Amino acid sequence: MSALAVSLRVVLCALVFVVPIGGALGAYLARGRGAMRAITDALVLVPLVLPPSVVGYLLLLLLGRNGPLGAPLANAFGVRLVFSSAGASIAAAAVALPLMAKGAEAAFARVDRGLEEVAAANGLSPRETFRIVTLPLALPGLGVAITLAALRALGEFGATLTFAGYTKSTATAPLEVYFAMQLGDDSRALSLSLVLVVASVAAALMLRAWSRRT
Repeated sequence: MSALAVSLRVVLCALVFVVPIGGALGAYLARGRGAMRAITDALVLVPLVLPPSVVGYLLLLLLGRNGPLGAPLANAFGVRLVFSSAGASIAAAAVALPLMAKGAEAAFARVDRGLEEVAAANGLSPRETFRIVTLPLALPGLGVAITLAALRALGEFGATLTFAGYTKSTATAPLEVYFAMQLGDDSRALSLSLVLVVASVAAALMLRAWSRRT
């Protein structure tokens, strides 16, 4: 499997976790109050400010074969996350989650609370209000947040190398660029780098067009 195919699979699997969890965290951060909200906000930002290699090491301690979560998974279900494609997706999700959560927070914070109050006054339940009023109004901002999270997952290097290692199933494009450089294969490193640059520029232009349209 090519490095680009591995990267695409890792990003898509990471987004399966990042989008719902980050969206829920963003909604809570936008509407929550008090000490618990402040603590949650600080915890969400931790993977964003830590070096990616530290994030990978913490994942290794938590989900490794002898970790508090990794050991039960391995013993009960035979699930091994270290040096696996699932581990690469988890590492990408860990570093992309803060961007999704903070982007979703901004999207939900921009929704007019008065419209939600009108919906509630007309008999809609909180769940119906969220589905019919809040979510559609926040959707443009959520699209931006998802795109940024996907780009962060695509470019992830340090946490992936530390937690998932460099194997055939975890050889994402950023890892391939690094090891191609180490082996002196400049043509491969350059070609993969150009693909990543083009993908990033295309996503940036798409975000600009989306923002102007919305």
